[in-house]
Amino acid sequence: MYKLMRYLRHYKKETVIGPLFKLLESSFELIVPLVMARIIDVGIKNNDLTYILKLGVLLVILGVLGLSCSLTAQYFAAKAATGFGTELRHDLFAHIQSFSYSEIDKAGSATLVTRITSDINQAQAGVNLVIRLFLRSPFIVVGALVMAFAINVKLALIFCVTVPVLSLVIYGIMAATIPLYRKVQKSLDEVLLATRENLTGIRVIRAFCMQQKEKEEFEEKSNAFLALQILVGKISALMNPVTYIIVNAATIAIVWGGGLQVNEGAITQGEVIALVNYMTQILLALVALANLIVTFTKAMASGIRINEVFDLKPSMVSGEKKEMKKEEVILEMSGVDFAYQGHKEAALSDLNVVVKKGETIGIIGGTGSGKTTFVNLIPRFYDASKGRVKVNGVDVKDYDLGTLRGKIGIVPQKAVLFRGTIRENLLMGNAYATEEDMIQALKNAQAYEIVMNKSAGMDTMVSEGGKNLSGGQKQRLTIARALVRKPEILILDDSASALDYATDAKLRQAIAQNTENMTVFIVSQRVASIMQADKIIVLDDGKIAGMGTHAELIQGCEIYREICHSQLSKEEVAYETK
Repeated sequence: MYKLMRYLRHYKKETVIGPLFKLLESSFELIVPLVMARIIDVGIKNNDLTYILKLGVLLVILGVLGLSCSLTAQYFAAKAATGFGTELRHDLFAHIQSFSYSEIDKAGSATLVTRITSDINQAQAGVNLVIRLFLRSPFIVVGALVMAFAINVKLALIFCVTVPVLSLVIYGIMAATIPLYRKVQKSLDEVLLATRENLTGIRVIRAFCMQQKEKEEFEEKSNAFLALQILVGKISALMNPVTYIIVNAATIAIVWGGGLQVNEGAITQGEVIALVNYMTQILLALVALANLIVTFTKAMASGIRINEVFDLKPSMVSGEKKEMKKEEVILEMSGVDFAYQGHKEAALSDLNVVVKKGETIGIIGGTGSGKTTFVNLIPRFYDASKGRVKVNGVDVKDYDLGTLRGKIGIVPQKAVLFRGTIRENLLMGNAYATEEDMIQALKNAQAYEIVMNKSAGMDTMVSEGGKNLSGGQKQRLTIARALVRKPEILILDDSASALDYATDAKLRQAIAQNTENMTVFIVSQRVASIMQADKIIVLDDGKIAGMGTHAELIQGCEIYREICHSQLSKEEVAYETK
């Protein structure tokens, strides 16, 4: 939690003023028992109504002053805590955005969501209470002790025994609950992961009638989370009753000893009442401190989890080169190997590829052959484990990531659209695109009719994840989003799988005719989608099994020939090789 205190640097004034006003409130509170003692010992004893009224007015003034100080302290504490949470959330989000795919794969999206929401809220609540109560409660305890010694030394010894015992109880409960709160937050991660997977895959779950199994698994994780919460709740719940028992026992001792002292004339009745009030103030201060400790314990556990994300450093560092010169060879891979983090086996091995500007490259291979991994190395979503990947003659590691990816249009395997209008989704590809640019991109992507047939046109709302659109419509709109950028390199990662053959052919024809000098990478399972490419790369188990034109590969690559025979008739294969 200490590492996160830097987020209070812009709220130094609030973190000082808040506790100061709480100390002022505490000072007024400590005066009240003395005033009450004077009312009893002087006003009531002498039946002096005027004196009682005067001190009564003083009590009201002390109460108003204490309330004003409390409200002021609450305001500044809330302002500092809210600012702390906001800055922390912004920085954590920016840090997560700097992660490469490797770090996101390692951490998991569900736990990252928990840490940027629930954990930061816990830390914010802890900061709020610390500013308000961290100094106030000890000040009340110490102040009450001093006042007790000023009244009567013998009876004040009871305070000296009570306070250390209470401190030991509080420390013991705190030591027991901190590790448990960490487990609670980790268990919450699992519940959120299960919830996220269920909501994302609800259609698949219903299609395979797996609702009951998913309910049982969710209940199991929820019950484990509940059991941990109950356990830590039971331990935390001991705080109030144990402290009340100790303080009430001390109060009984004060009243008993005070009664004996009053009979001896060593202390007045008002002073006994003042000592009881001071013990009550200690009780309330320690109860508040107990609540602070419970909240702060949760905040500490959450702070550790937040720091774990900050400690996860991006393995990919952006380069400094912000200019991209146009070269004849747009992509060069030499001796490239790649293995996913935590996996010993390489996903790609010994890749040597040269792609010239304006070429269309088809990439084909069996499932798991490394097609998507291959194209993910171009925009540097992953770094090669060995070898070099060059774009326009410069290693991708030397480019500023924004510069590199700004020249590349990517259509991923899974068509992802965001909640908003079609226009807003297209502008994600190019924020400065004109109406004509967007219309041309829609036409090239064979999506223009889809948009124009809707009553609101490009202002048609897209639901979360594009659920109000068909698979083919989503794919065409994501292609249009990539094309509106007018990229130098266009990557279509199996992005026409939901399109019929005729639409797929029109799409490829439009891209070829209406994009000047654009280098296109087409990843596909369909031979028909890539057979007209200038060069076809055949991948098998992460290695290049063949590279060349369709006709060359039919003659010289057995794997490609098998793929063609599985999808095309003998007559079509023979015709295409002529």
